[in-house]
Amino acid sequence: MRHAFRRLARRLLSNVPESTVYGGPRPQESSAGAARRVTVTTLRGKHRRGEPITVVTAYDYPSAVHVDSAGIDVCLVGDSAAMVVHGHDTTLPISLDLMLDHCRAVARGATRPLLVGDLPFGCYESSSKQAVDSAVRVLKEGGMDAIKLEGGAPSRISAAKAIVEAGIAVMGHVGLTPQAISVLGGFRPQGKTVDSAVKVVETALALQEAGCFSVVLECVPAPVAAAATSALKIPTIGIGAGPFCSGQVLVYHDLLGMMQHPHHAKVTPKFCKQFGNVGSVINKALSEYKEEVETRAFPGPSHTPYKITATDVDGFASALQKMGLSEAANAAAAAAENAGKDGKPPENN
Repeated sequence: MRHAFRRLARRLLSNVPESTVYGGPRPQESSAGAARRVTVTTLRGKHRRGEPITVVTAYDYPSAVHVDSAGIDVCLVGDSAAMVVHGHDTTLPISLDLMLDHCRAVARGATRPLLVGDLPFGCYESSSKQAVDSAVRVLKEGGMDAIKLEGGAPSRISAAKAIVEAGIAVMGHVGLTPQAISVLGGFRPQGKTVDSAVKVVETALALQEAGCFSVVLECVPAPVAAAATSALKIPTIGIGAGPFCSGQVLVYHDLLGMMQHPHHAKVTPKFCKQFGNVGSVINKALSEYKEEVETRAFPGPSHTPYKITATDVDGFASALQKMGLSEAANAAAAAAENAGKDGKPPENN
């Protein structure tokens, strides 16, 4: 009953009726019914059994549906939406309100994975109260199950601890922390010196002590990630951190090879494997669409589904004539006569 109520509540988040002309994609369910919801407890179980955890960063309803259908364990709504979706050069510009829009969209599309929402820059640094207030919004307004925050400065550790004590699950994030590029001097890998490597492990341990259920390790050498993973009792999620983490995360657009623009090719992370070449498929489809529209091959009869009877066409044409719209009446009559043909306009006699 509780599960059914939750599914109904998620359904009511959408404005789109169940039966509609503009029906969006629907999650694919097996004949045995929908898979059980992933929780923090589920992840602890996988970690205890040594089973890798899968995480994908997604930002909207269609991508969330795909992540859900693929059986991914965790869907992270990342502040990297600022760069991937909104075209900024860094993650810093995105606001909490805009992040909440992305969170809500993902929550409508993904009902199985654990949903984790990023706290964007500027919404949790000032005080623990600010951090808790922002985290509460991510769950209450964004529909997320947990939040993620970056960094290991004392204020960030205090924020993580306060959020956990408020009853909200927290995922930590160490190594390359994009929100700290002002201090780091750009998107630079971490853990490449003894001091930096030790700091990565110490920070991860501090986040565990604060109550985090998992820690993201970004852009650190594999031995450093392996050491952190061994030292921690909670799962590590690697991104550019080698194969020895408890799980892996990649951005939806990156792993699909969706972005084909030369600028994006320059900034695509070195660690990202493209499991598809969706971008070229998209470009090809758009080019074909453009060509078919320009040659009037689209829409043809099979994509012109709405009909009007011959009697009503005659009545419609007569009404147009009375309105003084003779050319419009002729156009309606000619379209009805050529309904089974392409969209080329009939020649005037």
